[in-house]
Amino acid sequence: MSDSTEPPVYTLAEGRPVQDPTSSVVLRGSKPRGGGLALLEDTQLIETLAHFPRERIPERVVHAKAAGAWGEFECTRDVTDWCSAAFLSEVGKKTELLARLSTVAGEKGSSDTLRDIRGFALKLKTEEGNWDFVGNDLPVFFIRDPTKFPSLNRSHKRHPQTGVADASMFWDFHNNNQEGAHCLMQLFGGRGVPASLRNVNGFGNHTFKFGKPEDGTFKYVKIHFRPEAGIETLSQEDAVRLAGEEPDYHVKDMFNAIERGDYPVWKMMLQIMDPKDAETYKWNIFDITQVWPHSDYPLVEVGKFTLNRNPENHFQEIEQAAFSPSNMVPGIGPSADIMLHARMFSYPDAARYRVGPNYQQLPPNRALKVYSPFQRDGPMRLDGNYGSDPDYVRSSFRKIRSGPADVAHDEWVGRVQGYSSEVTEEDFEQPRNLWKLFKETGEDKAFLHNLSGHVGKALPEVQKATIEMWRKVDKEIGDRLAQKLEESIQKADHDKTPPSQAVLAAHRK
Repeated sequence: MSDSTEPPVYTLAEGRPVQDPTSSVVLRGSKPRGGGLALLEDTQLIETLAHFPRERIPERVVHAKAAGAWGEFECTRDVTDWCSAAFLSEVGKKTELLARLSTVAGEKGSSDTLRDIRGFALKLKTEEGNWDFVGNDLPVFFIRDPTKFPSLNRSHKRHPQTGVADASMFWDFHNNNQEGAHCLMQLFGGRGVPASLRNVNGFGNHTFKFGKPEDGTFKYVKIHFRPEAGIETLSQEDAVRLAGEEPDYHVKDMFNAIERGDYPVWKMMLQIMDPKDAETYKWNIFDITQVWPHSDYPLVEVGKFTLNRNPENHFQEIEQAAFSPSNMVPGIGPSADIMLHARMFSYPDAARYRVGPNYQQLPPNRALKVYSPFQRDGPMRLDGNYGSDPDYVRSSFRKIRSGPADVAHDEWVGRVQGYSSEVTEEDFEQPRNLWKLFKETGEDKAFLHNLSGHVGKALPEVQKATIEMWRKVDKEIGDRLAQKLEESIQKADHDKTPPSQAVLAAHRK
């Protein structure tokens, strides 16, 4: 975009100046109001029409609708005694970042305030490459077996026959994959619909390794981002009202807050575990359906970030942005979480399909320093393609320097086998504890109100199975859910208007 105060001259895509951007080259008849014939020589018309259907790239299968902004991360705690990540190397050190906060199940045109998980993605442009944080606003997830991931998301989206969201397939999936009970309680609890994206937590969900490659030491870490503005939520009724009145409510709220200088801030907090503790801890620390209680591993603040600049163009900077948990920096590495491993493949793979194989060159994704001559060519190459540099490894003609090592690797002895986790009594322990907390705080009423409203849309046989699932968490949940569903049926029967009266009422209107 030019900084000149002189109005720009309109041109075609190749730079040819054009006199009138609305005109078409035609062979006209002799009559003043007659028609004409469009000509193939009309480059402006053809270019305009041909570009239009190609303006959209495939939308994300999940996390399609989002707000995004630029900001700055600041390190607030020295962690160099146990982690070598450069962006955490010095108190006060600042790093540019890009944030994208999204819904999950809804498409790009969906309403912001529907009950759904919110995606929480950050890209820090560090001197040692991009570090991407790709999490959610809830601390746990629905599944821990990666092959279930497409099925989970399909069950939360649209029915293959009707093309609309379907509560029966939603609950049928979870009735048969009950490890998600903990996440379902979070979703249908008070935090299922945030008042603003400025009021959501960001949870990494997975367990990561933070360490020092030079001496082979590391800690297991859970990552949290907490909003300084605090947690604020919407009731189910307000959420439904806003979904109709202002479907872009959250996106507008984020943009307008930054535009007026009310910059949202999040603190980066870590839970830190010694690797020896993991061997005997009461829960599997790599299971993303479970949390580490803060009483065992308290939060430690290490940094904060501020969103202070809106995008100049949403498509270029937010829609084309690509985030992946595989984007790590020296000092941070993956743990033995197979869901994390699957995401480390799936996210870049989705970006290559959606944006193209050279998506890393686009402004929102481009790292500060890149020299990767063994990935070349492909469509939309725009960085010089490394000129005449060798495109094969260990060349004698172009020497390269080595970077730091990875965080320490695990040693494994085992057997390759097919594996799918089983649901056990352990899967209901943390949901049971959360239910006790709900009752102590009075959140149990809102939880059952939200839950029954959604379950009530499912088929009767699905409702019955869902009630039995919740009885495994606590018999009281199942009993109260069954009672609320029965009350809804009775109310619906009572409110029914005889068909003849309904017709008369319609005519009176």
